[in-house]
Amino acid sequence: MGRWAIAIHGGAGVDPNLPEHRQEEAKRVLARCLQLGVDLLRAGSPALDVVEAVVRELETDPCFNSGRGSALTRAGTVEMEASIMDGRGRRCGAVSGVSTVRNPVSLARRVMEKSPHSYLAFAGAEDFARDQGLEVVDNSYFITDENVGMLKLAKEANTILFDYRVPLSGADTCSALALAAASDNNTNGMVMNGLPISIYAPETVGCAVVDSNGFTAAATSTGGLMNKMTGRIGDSPLIGAGTYACGLCAVSCTGEGEAIIRSTLARDVAAVMEYKGLPLQEAVDFCVKERLDEGFAGLIAVSGTGEVAYGFNCTGMFRGCATQDGFMEVGIWE
Repeated sequence: MGRWAIAIHGGAGVDPNLPEHRQEEAKRVLARCLQLGVDLLRAGSPALDVVEAVVRELETDPCFNSGRGSALTRAGTVEMEASIMDGRGRRCGAVSGVSTVRNPVSLARRVMEKSPHSYLAFAGAEDFARDQGLEVVDNSYFITDENVGMLKLAKEANTILFDYRVPLSGADTCSALALAAASDNNTNGMVMNGLPISIYAPETVGCAVVDSNGFTAAATSTGGLMNKMTGRIGDSPLIGAGTYACGLCAVSCTGEGEAIIRSTLARDVAAVMEYKGLPLQEAVDFCVKERLDEGFAGLIAVSGTGEVAYGFNCTGMFRGCATQDGFMEVGIWE
């Protein structure tokens, strides 16, 4: 029997001015979801079941950008995406453009297990969800009043917002407005796909697990960017970019999707372990430092032997991890 381990994240690139009560709320949600995964692993659940259950819980809570509470498109709608991968045989499933499925990660798993395909999107994904009897809700279920307000702010600033969860009240509103005003002139110098953008909003959720049998799995889910173009697809549903699992490790990424896609970041962690012989944390550090070029991102990972690791090159990452030997941690900053 091997050693189980679990790592979760709620997005990389955290506003350093995020109010303390919001930080504590995020850590409480992470701790609850991490404990759910730990309890399942202690009960002998397989890695694939654990990553699905944990990400479903994260999708259900509006604290992070997935499922309920997802970022809004320019049209004011939600278009979600998710992927899941089983390290045994590297089976995978992914969905994009989902607008009514309550838990996109479960639809991704159905694509993997109940369809001849690995990836379904938009109307085809929605039709398949109904064929499979998955729970569907009106698009309004995913939309929060706070996100409606932040979309308005983003449109007024003509920008993609960083950490749109800064509350829209009192001084926080002034801070957010000042941030948007500065970003309107692209004074931060950030680019995406070589084009100037204002400020990025990476709050994807994900989970990576190795169970007591040494089997790995990973899952990632997101609503994407606040004020994104309709039809935009990021790294989260792309196997090898946002999600990857094999015998060596399982990885879930978060951050600037375009940079993660270009670097095939999740797969590269496994490749560095396989071809350079690096241990997990060194492989993670190498990929975050050497593979993202000018992009900003973070990732969580577990090894097939029960190690956990994480890395990011931006300001903070919502994260948590636990191992069979009793170690458990939830954090945001370095």
